[in-house]
Amino acid sequence: MTITQLRTLAVFAALAADLAALTPAYAALGSAPTYAASTGATRTASLAQASTSNAASYTVNETTLSSGTVVSEYVSASNTVFGLSWRGPTIAPLQTLLGSYFPSYVQGLAAVHTANGGGHGPAAVHQSALVVETGGHMGAFYGRAYLPQALPQGVSADDIK
Repeated sequence: MTITQLRTLAVFAALAADLAALTPAYAALGSAPTYAASTGATRTASLAQASTSNAASYTVNETTLSSGTVVSEYVSASNTVFGLSWRGPTIAPLQTLLGSYFPSYVQGLAAVHTANGGGHGPAAVHQSALVVETGGHMGAFYGRAYLPQALPQGVSADDIK
């Protein structure tokens, strides 16, 4: 790795650690959904049916963080989070939400930024085991993340909004 890549990784790691320290724990991608009872966040849940007639149902848990950012967790019938989406005035706590997939995301993000000549901003990390797409600007951030291999039968990436 070059010094620039190492610096980029160090900056993302420090930022992620700061964000994780400021935010409560939520379910991580690939695990069971869990919410801290004392977070001050507002939670709702709804059942969603996948787009095909014989597809399995999944649940969407929506949480509004105290910052105003809304995080939606897509939970399979086996009670595993297979997808996430977020929108709001602050960046979602990606280290917390991506869980064990966060290091892969940071590596993929560094590769995308290096390929684009450096910098920061919106990025799409597409790996065989993880897809993360982010965008927005100050005061209006959005994104989604999902595990392609964990999508329930009949559910497509387009269902994660």
